[in-house]
This record gives sequence, C-alpha cells and structure tokens, in this order.
Amino acid sequence: MVTVEPMGAAPDWLRAEVVTLAWCWRLSRRDGVTIGLTSHDRDLIVGGLRYRAAPGMKPSAIETSDSLEAATMDLAGAVSSAAIAAADLDAGRWDGAELDLFVTDWSAAETAPVTVARGSLGAIERRGEAFTAELQGVTRALDRPVCPATSPSCRAALGDRACRVDLAPRTHLRRVVAVAGRSVTLDAPVAVGAMRFGELMWIEGASCGLASPVVDATDAVLQLAEAPALLPVLPARVRLIEGCDKQLATCRERFGNAVNFRGEAHLPGNDLLTRYPGG
Repeated sequence: MVTVEPMGAAPDWLRAEVVTLAWCWRLSRRDGVTIGLTSHDRDLIVGGLRYRAAPGMKPSAIETSDSLEAATMDLAGAVSSAAIAAADLDAGRWDGAELDLFVTDWSAAETAPVTVARGSLGAIERRGEAFTAELQGVTRALDRPVCPATSPSCRAALGDRACRVDLAPRTHLRRVVAVAGRSVTLDAPVAVGAMRFGELMWIEGASCGLASPVVDATDAVLQLAEAPALLPVLPARVRLIEGCDKQLATCRERFGNAVNFRGEAHLPGNDLLTRYPGG
C-alpha cells in the first residue's frame, strides 16, 4: 500500500539550477531478499545498499489529495536476470514486496535522501522483456470488512493466533522424487488425510522459498493447487505443513480444539427464510 510522504523544505540539491537527482527503489521481498534500483546511469550506494543502474525504471505520476479514494501508482521497467528476473516474476516471488521510493543526490549519495512514497506491490504484469507493477494506495485498507462475516466453516488459518494449534508436530520434511503437472510424489507419505488443504514449501533448488497449497493427498502423492512455476532438480527437499478442512467435527475430533473454532456451524442459513411451515 502506497503512503505518500509529506514534503517539507526542499534540500539545497533539489533547488539547484542543475539538479543532480536520481530516483531510487528499495524492494524487499517476503522471503527477505532486498534489492535496490536507480534511474541513474551507474550504480549508487545509499544507506549501505547498492542500487543497481536501471535507467528504464520509472514511476507514473504521483498525486496527493485529501480524498478517501483508493490511490495507486504504477512502476514500469525492464526485466533483468541480475535483478528482477522474468522467472521470479512469473513464480510470484515479487508479489506483495515492500517498496520505498525516494530521490537522492547522485553526486553525493551519502546525502540524506528524500522519501516520496512507501508501499507494497499489487498486480504485476509482464509483456516480453518489460513489466509493470501496481503499487496499491493506503486507502485500499478501507475496503476490508470491519468485522468478520458469519460462516459455517472456520475463518481462522490452522496454527494462527485465533486457531492456536501448535504446528511444530504437524510440520514434516520430505523429498519430492517426481513431478507430473500438479502432482508431486514424496519419498515417504505423511499420515493419512493429514496433508489435504495443507501447504508444500520448496526449501532447495530453483523453487526455494515458494509455497503451494495442497488440494488433495493420496499416500505419497500430493495434488497441488498449481504446477510448480520453477521445476527443481529432483530429488528436492520440501517442508510440509498439515492442513484442515475448517469443519467443526475436524476441529473437535482431530485437533481437540473446538473451543477455538472460529465459525458458526449451527447458525441457520438464509434458506431458513424460504422454508414452508413444517418443512
């Protein structure tokens, strides 16, 4: 979500007749990888981070206002195998990455930069060797529901603060020995029914750090929600986290956690209004 920073008094290097400013982008992925890019024609060191020269990178116009309308900004640039690789974009590694946009004096990079906006990447679109990324406005948060809607199934995620199930004994390490589309075969099965609606995360190889939901499991074969974007060299180690179908019976019988069930399994639905008396 983009937060446009208020501009105070402009520093001297911004008011000079010949401006020596350069745009800089600091991008931090969810897996901890952080890179810096600059519109300048050579690399810059700002705050101890190297900002690689990427003259093709440019932001769209930035507009500030007092309205509550959702504000977005677009970032456009070229795909570079050394910085933002096409394979990483397609695999979703950059989805939700945090971004700091600022200008600095390229002739004196040690000078304090001027922050223009902060945010996170939204929709990313790639066309050939170019890409555009949407930076969502902070007011997008106002679109979220104020309170959770009722539902017969649990609204918590297995192991989160609302659920409170300990995932340590339900986390397993295995090796994937075969991949066929969305099907992956493990070197050893997990307990029967445990991996349905769970998660598989690759912890080595080209897909390291990428996770995929498990939609079904039979013995040592898992059906993923989608085929791996980057096929690793097999066998490859994976981390498996068991899943939950979010039903009250499962919560009670399998996890012994009905007290933390976040759903209304016995609440009548809208169909109650359409029933005939005695129906």
